[in-house]
Amino acid sequence: MPKTYKEINEKIRKGQAVVLTADEMVDFVAMKGAATAAKEVDVVTTGTFGPMCSSGAWLNIGHTTPRMKIQKAWLNNIPVYCGVAAVDMYVGATELPEDDPMNRVFPGEFKYGGGHLIEDLIKGKDVELRAIAHGTDCYPRKEVHSHLRLKDCNEALLCNPRNAYQNYNVAVNAHSSRTIYTYLGVLRPGMANANYCSAGQLSPLLKDPFFKTIGIGTRVFVGGAFGYIWWHGTQHNPNVPRTDKGVPRGGSGTIAVVGNLKEMSPEFLRGASFRGYGVTLAVGIGIPIPILDEEIARYAGVSDAEIFAPIVDYSQDYPAGRKSELGEVSYKELKSGQITVKGRQVETAPISSYHRARQIATTLKEVIVKGEFLLSEPAALLPTAGSPATCKPFVERPLNR
Repeated sequence: MPKTYKEINEKIRKGQAVVLTADEMVDFVAMKGAATAAKEVDVVTTGTFGPMCSSGAWLNIGHTTPRMKIQKAWLNNIPVYCGVAAVDMYVGATELPEDDPMNRVFPGEFKYGGGHLIEDLIKGKDVELRAIAHGTDCYPRKEVHSHLRLKDCNEALLCNPRNAYQNYNVAVNAHSSRTIYTYLGVLRPGMANANYCSAGQLSPLLKDPFFKTIGIGTRVFVGGAFGYIWWHGTQHNPNVPRTDKGVPRGGSGTIAVVGNLKEMSPEFLRGASFRGYGVTLAVGIGIPIPILDEEIARYAGVSDAEIFAPIVDYSQDYPAGRKSELGEVSYKELKSGQITVKGRQVETAPISSYHRARQIATTLKEVIVKGEFLLSEPAALLPTAGSPATCKPFVERPLNR
């Protein structure tokens, strides 16, 4: 008989739930099978920690005296978006200071940006606020220049439109004679190295590839606190080729997450710089997977050897929007430190942290075992294979003049 969320939560409350990390579930299923796992295991915890550009934070700084309807604002000289209400503003993870040299001296260093600003806020640092406005009868003030701390904000929400990609590319430099600088790191010419970004068998969405348990309202670990999935993420595309075990063979599903920034930790939310490319925010996310039946147990038990990622040329094919024909490779091979591409031995390196991912999965396991975290049944599951949701390319149309 399938289990229910109510039954699993009751076991959690009583301290009787059997909780395994995704690593542990892989070993359990290999030894005892999915049928036994479905009977004996209640929850599998997952984790990922890596750069997630589509991230940012909403801040409500409170009304000034006299009142001000902020039109434009800068935090530590980083532009923030203010086009919503008087004192609400959005800090984008990839935004840069207005005086940043960027790539004018190539490759740019990109030492500070929105992701670092968010990290500074959760560290309790003072940040410089400058704001201007046109002034109105009800909001007469036209400028403010002050310091701001996270604790002084009325509300501070990490609100990320696209996180925790379900699988991703392995990046190489196959055709350029020079070193190239990408969001997947520095790639040396002649396919001298390959970079990847996924926790593989620990990664949340790879443990539930058809979103049988993950949806709107799912309670998650995010940035060192607990938050929720509020929608499927931008560029969510479940309609991709899959293995015979249902695992996507490339970038597929994504999630949009929200949580209280004031409760988060710089251990799991860090600003990051990519030489020659820009800045971003490294985000830690963990999702508990309720083992409701044998099918979900089987998905949760999939190992690195059964998860494959496409090898993509980032010197010509990716920039041009062309499909690379360099094959694919398992995460077991990637984590060995070396793969074979077109008969050539290529060194591999992750830009995400497996150590942090395991730490997140373990932390989530511990709070569930202690009865401090109950599972939330989603109000609606995320769009899955066969749904209309897909990631389409931009359609460029001539302007009518």
